[in-house]
Amino acid sequence: MTIAQKTFGVLPCGREATLYTLEAGEISLSISSFGAAWTSLIMPGKTGRGDVLLGFSSLERYLNDTAFFGATIGRFANRIRNGTFTLEGKRYELYRNDGVHSLHGGKQGFDKKLWSAYPYRDSRGVFVRFELESPDGEEGYPGTLRAAVTYGLSFDNEILAEYRAEVDASCPVNLTNHAYFNLAGEGNGNILSHQLLLHASSYVKSGGDLIPTGKLLPVTGTPFDFTAPKPIGRDYEAACGGDSIAPGKGYDHCFVLDDVQETERQPIGDASLRQADESQRPPMLRPCAEVREPASGRRFRISTTQPGVQFYSGNFLDGLTGKAGSQYRKNAGFCLETQHFPDSPNQENFPSAIFGPKKPYYEKTAMTFIW
Repeated sequence: MTIAQKTFGVLPCGREATLYTLEAGEISLSISSFGAAWTSLIMPGKTGRGDVLLGFSSLERYLNDTAFFGATIGRFANRIRNGTFTLEGKRYELYRNDGVHSLHGGKQGFDKKLWSAYPYRDSRGVFVRFELESPDGEEGYPGTLRAAVTYGLSFDNEILAEYRAEVDASCPVNLTNHAYFNLAGEGNGNILSHQLLLHASSYVKSGGDLIPTGKLLPVTGTPFDFTAPKPIGRDYEAACGGDSIAPGKGYDHCFVLDDVQETERQPIGDASLRQADESQRPPMLRPCAEVREPASGRRFRISTTQPGVQFYSGNFLDGLTGKAGSQYRKNAGFCLETQHFPDSPNQENFPSAIFGPKKPYYEKTAMTFIW
């Protein structure tokens, strides 16, 4: 069980970004303080150890990354329609970086910030707590927000993620991680043969611009039914042609997680940002997803406290050069981003994503890896 760190690069402002490498058992996870981004995940498989995360080998490539490889996303993950929302009678205008919409926090979301980092270890594994302050009005959002995101590796072959935030005014908050996986190995073909199961019997219907219509539809009888394991590619073409997304683009949908059996987990991290909600019942993890890659034998399962998961099949990857010269083309990786529903501030029937002085933000996700 080790934590190593080294300089990852120097930002244009002259500040250094640090790369932290956590090792526990047979898994190694590297995370950059720039964007609190996962840069590699090395794990065993039938053919040996390999890196299963898409990404870059240098800080410079992350500075202008538009694919959000491994990044921590905020203040609000996913899209907000027309880059606007109204809260407590006031209309807020956000930066529009996805056509007329706001995506993943705007022009300089949390993925483009240098986070303060605090590595530590405890009885369960090795961790890094990342902290960031976002001032009032940044990217158009109200209130000063303090975020603390903890990532770690446990002795049980888990990645543990805890997302906390306090904001001194009512504000939409939606944090997640945007890791792209290919369990066959980074740069090793596409992910269409991966077997996926989602504990979701409905999904958020979206229009061609990926903005929710407000309807939650059952997955039964549709290409979005992953309630039993199936290859991602089985109904891919049918999903591409559906009315819920622009033709030819594939899966980029938020799935509504079922309220199945829950398991309580103790909070990870230290006492930072915990005082305000100490009396509240800790959020409960429930099953979210399972993925298996047949050739390598690698698989993982996800549990989370979040109400939804965005399944993205890497539709917009267009030949980026990744680590070791790998070419990341369409479907080179997939994302399972646990989160609140997209455009929640404009959708009254969605679970509330508004947090504030009396309602701190607190969500957890756990990923268990098997080979």
